[in-house]
Amino acid sequence: MKRPHIVLFNPDQWRGDVLGHMGNHAAVTPNLDRFVASDAVSFRSAFCQNPVCTPSRCSFMSGWYPHVRGHRTMYHMMQPNEPVLLKTLKDAGYFVWWGGKNDLVPAKNGFDAYCDIKYVPERKPKPPFGGDLRRGEPGSDTYYSFYVGKIETDQDESFYYDSDWANILGAVDFIKNAPEDRPLCIYLPILYPHPPYAVEESWYNKIDKSLLPKRIAADRLQGDKPSMLSGLRERYNMQSWTEDRWTELRATYYGMCARVDHQFGLVMDALKEAGIYDDTAVFFFSDHGDFTGDYGLVEKTQNTFEDCLTRVPFIVKPPSYAPVKPRVSEALVELVDLAATVHDYAGIAPDYTLFGKTLASVIAGETDEHRDAVFCEGGRLHGEFHCNESAPANADPSMLYWPRGEMQRSEGPEHTKATMVRTKQYKYVRRFYEADELYDLEHDPGETENKINDRTLAPVLLGLKERMLDFYQMTCDVVPHQRDAREK
Repeated sequence: MKRPHIVLFNPDQWRGDVLGHMGNHAAVTPNLDRFVASDAVSFRSAFCQNPVCTPSRCSFMSGWYPHVRGHRTMYHMMQPNEPVLLKTLKDAGYFVWWGGKNDLVPAKNGFDAYCDIKYVPERKPKPPFGGDLRRGEPGSDTYYSFYVGKIETDQDESFYYDSDWANILGAVDFIKNAPEDRPLCIYLPILYPHPPYAVEESWYNKIDKSLLPKRIAADRLQGDKPSMLSGLRERYNMQSWTEDRWTELRATYYGMCARVDHQFGLVMDALKEAGIYDDTAVFFFSDHGDFTGDYGLVEKTQNTFEDCLTRVPFIVKPPSYAPVKPRVSEALVELVDLAATVHDYAGIAPDYTLFGKTLASVIAGETDEHRDAVFCEGGRLHGEFHCNESAPANADPSMLYWPRGEMQRSEGPEHTKATMVRTKQYKYVRRFYEADELYDLEHDPGETENKINDRTLAPVLLGLKERMLDFYQMTCDVVPHQRDAREK
């Protein structure tokens, strides 16, 4: 079988509902919408396995859940003896080009095992987010808001040349001049739409603010809710924000997504111009989502599992010789399915246990049944100080990430270890040091009313607990495929 080229287009922190073809009329994503209409499958119910960067990336690059080998913090990355999809492809003969952020492997180990080129642009990019975070004074309601707004471009350029633009343009140039004797893997883990919320005016102006979906306001919440949420709301100090101000922040985020959609289109155009689009398997997916004002919050948490954080875009185009029924699929899928699907299309038999399942039959249109439940996990136990995420980037109150860092350092219940199981109708979250959560998503898609004490849902709760137990028993370890010889 001819091995396809592979593109892994991986924006950071893109909510799964900010896509035009998902029915969000405020989302400006024409390239992705056309892509799904003609060539690809977009999964409405795709979920990450941890709601922050590094644990999620370790998970989708290995096909393991975060608990399997302890990859559940920002500072416990994939080690040289652990499976990483990029290394698997490189070892199988792929020419791997990596342009973008890391958050996957320790930089001290280098990148030679994972790629042929770790791209460094010749022209130095400008500082991200316009170079000015415009935070206001300490104590103000903008100091921890992550809101920047519109950023200026030079008169001779139509865009603000940051690291994302540098990597996108680098990928386009590589495609034009790529080696022809080996299959390609292009990995683009770009930064946007990760906050701070900042975008060029041209992209901001594309968003019709009157079409934005209603925000899930904090005053709608009922029942026991995670203390992480209320603690962050207090520390962010954004309670005084009017709906108009939230709208500006949200429109900026949508503009960031529109910019990424345009950049995705540039890469697809380059594949077509090079004559290799048909022979390429394309994967567009994010590592996790973003609050973007829901629940009165910005950014994300590491141990709460609202759909705005855990549901992500996941769009796949197979190579032309693999069957596909372009559409929006209703199948429940997980990011751990990425590695299994790439293995399948590349014709590589995995030499280790991975827990993802190939999406090939769903993509072909043979079924929309894939999983009965999806899972996400985060947090830590008391005494696991090495897991509390404390770092120079969040240790001082002057740091933008101080509110979340302060909560995660707490030895109270805030950063409790927690696990989510979600079916199409229900979500159950088991929380170690505080009240569990149960939501009927059919009647309460915004997860505003915790039904954990609703006796009429007791049979549902028992079934979800059993399903979580099954999940942990099935995925609690990985046994090496190579056996040791027993000596006499």
